[in-house]
Amino acid sequence: MPTPAPNLYPEFNIIRLSHVVFGVTDLAKSRHFYVDTLGLQVTDEDDQRIYLRAMEERGHHCMVLEKSAEANVQALSFKVFDESELDKAYAWFEQQGKPVEWVERPYQGRTLRTVDCFDTPIEFYYMMERLAPIHQQYALYRGVKPLRIDHFNLFSTSVDDAVAFYNSMGFRVTEYTEDEESGKLWAAWMHRKGGVHDIAFTNGEGPRLHHTAFWVPTPLNIIDLCDLMATTGYVSNIERGPGRHGISNAFFLYILDPDGHRIEIYCSDYQTVDPDLEPIKWDLKDPQRQTLWGAPAPRSWFEHGSLFKGVETKASQLKATPIIAP
Repeated sequence: MPTPAPNLYPEFNIIRLSHVVFGVTDLAKSRHFYVDTLGLQVTDEDDQRIYLRAMEERGHHCMVLEKSAEANVQALSFKVFDESELDKAYAWFEQQGKPVEWVERPYQGRTLRTVDCFDTPIEFYYMMERLAPIHQQYALYRGVKPLRIDHFNLFSTSVDDAVAFYNSMGFRVTEYTEDEESGKLWAAWMHRKGGVHDIAFTNGEGPRLHHTAFWVPTPLNIIDLCDLMATTGYVSNIERGPGRHGISNAFFLYILDPDGHRIEIYCSDYQTVDPDLEPIKWDLKDPQRQTLWGAPAPRSWFEHGSLFKGVETKASQLKATPIIAP
């Protein structure tokens, strides 16, 4: 089996993913998409940035939209267990030969900025301003009724290298796709918070962000969003779904924002709390791994992704491909 044994005692303790920072070319269009259509809540905004959170979240934001000349991803952020873990993370990344710096971020305490093994910009913090709970303010629920940010999925030039690097930070593999001919990983799902994944890696030109996912209450919320998007000018932004994944068992919908950033709307996956839970293996040629039922994924789903600001991409090392719909 190509996946490493779980690293239960990493050098520093990551709790979960926290938020993403998107560079967007038109703040008004992005606001209409994320707030008026999807239903995220604005926690602050000006003429340069919009801060958003979902309904069950207590932290100030799970997404930042920042005005930019070009669409990009500026950072993926993670929360650590306490303040001391930041210093441990700084030392660990420095030992790996990665650039490290303390950066100022609104509504956050001390924040560490560094890169992973593919130069993907990642940040770590402990303190974020807390807001009053709104999960029972049902008058605020709109759109797809997003409850929380769930995971990131990245295109990776080597999923084996990605898994090894993130395993060293304590992320555990829950499911994976293996290319039987080469014995290499084609995709892998890794978690910290006890769901199927906080972050996943898919073979392809990278590093690029494949999608950011939000958890919603039920599949019916996803059906409602399809109706809403189809009648408010966004029908062409529906890229894939609804359907159910074999991997994660989740009910899903993939949509594109006005800048082409892909968002997954997601529910019904399962818990992975036990640290000794064995990863589930899928064959690359098994079509039910990506679509248990529903239309096959379009070609764009395997090829399109968001660029990280200032980061050059490279071709994948693995040439194996799954079955792709025309």
